[in-house]
Amino acid sequence: MIEALDQRRGGAENWTWQYVQWLAACGHQVHVLAAHFAPAAERLGIVRHLLPYAASRCALADAAAQAVQQCAPDVVHDMGCGWHCDIFQPHSGSRLAAFEQNLRLLPRWLAPLKRRMAPLLPRYRDFAQLVARQYAGQPRLYVALSKMVATHMRHYHGVAAEHIRVVYNGVDVERYSPQLRRQWRQPIRRKLGIEDHELLVLIVAHNHRLKGVPALRRTVACLRRQGRPVRLVVAGGRRLPAARCRRGETLFLGSVDDPAPLYAAADVYAHPTWYDPCSLVVLEALACGLPVVTSQYNGASELMRDGKEGYVLTDPADSVVLAAHLQTLLDQELRQHMGQQARALAEAHTLTDNFRQLAALYQEIARQRRAA
Repeated sequence: MIEALDQRRGGAENWTWQYVQWLAACGHQVHVLAAHFAPAAERLGIVRHLLPYAASRCALADAAAQAVQQCAPDVVHDMGCGWHCDIFQPHSGSRLAAFEQNLRLLPRWLAPLKRRMAPLLPRYRDFAQLVARQYAGQPRLYVALSKMVATHMRHYHGVAAEHIRVVYNGVDVERYSPQLRRQWRQPIRRKLGIEDHELLVLIVAHNHRLKGVPALRRTVACLRRQGRPVRLVVAGGRRLPAARCRRGETLFLGSVDDPAPLYAAADVYAHPTWYDPCSLVVLEALACGLPVVTSQYNGASELMRDGKEGYVLTDPADSVVLAAHLQTLLDQELRQHMGQQARALAEAHTLTDNFRQLAALYQEIARQRRAA
């Protein structure tokens, strides 16, 4: 179950798109319930169930619950949009934890006001009702994308530890590879106007504030004032003309269909996020052999060793520490060494391994039902 089965919509949608194909290829009968299907979903080898239009997220979850009962499946796997399921795997993590992290981005005087006003808004009330049903009622397994998310499930939602399984995201190490540099590095850098001696720092993000783009911009501007040859490329979100970007230090590309050529062109991937359950783009960058600078609020950072595959920030807003790390990474030999370790880390967390762990949970549920 997912709101939209469309690989163009985002990370969770793209992951699900690949996962249902893998399940079908393994010989399982796969039914997908969604309110929207991309046209190409006809060729995935799945049974599609189009949910009716719903005026709210709770209404959509109700419609999904009714549709599930008609299917009579062996296992119901929900990606975060409903509540009638055996496995609940919210790729967005804990909405309550994300709300708290978003409050930290506001001025001190505004955060308490938003906390008080949010329950009065229809959108937040709808989310609150949805979350309450997702973490109550029938027994189910909760799949957390990281230990951070597992902690949030226990702290914010009262889920018992024995009902939680931590399954980190995986990455397609064939699609994302250091070999892409041979094809794309020079053409993309020329297209973007990046000189060979410049350190190209990349971030792929739609929610710029939450993912730390403002801190990155401040840091790169500071380094350039010091004469450091650093450029920042932001993919995702709104595209801005070069004339709007101060002294050309930051390029805003807007949405991109495929970030792989950008990874090939980059020297460092930076993701100083305030909340990410387990960032897929960080895993993709690691697979491409890029040193990564991210924060402790990214579940993917739990897989990294600080100073080995990159650096993990304690405070995403600390431009001084971020600048020190980027300045260190001006050393090409160090980048190459870290990049090799980054690739090795990605190879230990492949997409297929990720899929197999989830399929094993299906078998766990089936065994429990047989025993009952």
